[in-house]
Amino acid sequence: MSDMDLCARLTAGDLEALADAYDQHGSHVYGIAATITGSQEHAEEITQSVFVALWEQPLSYDPSLGSLRGWLVSRALHESALRSKVG
Repeated sequence: MSDMDLCARLTAGDLEALADAYDQHGSHVYGIAATITGSQEHAEEITQSVFVALWEQPLSYDPSLGSLRGWLVSRALHESALRSKVG
């Protein structure tokens, strides 16, 4: 399934689309967060936060600007950097 199709499904409120996005990208997002923070707990929280943001604001991802994985990783990197500075 293309990122554009997934985005359309998310925008329509399709919960299965969120599950599909998580299945495709969740381990990658978690891995990035775990590597940066060095904490399993923080990585789990960041991963959850990234996918909640995707669900709550699906239009914040624009498929014409890049891949969904890139958008998710960018959010994870940002949140990981904030967490590693805080604690």
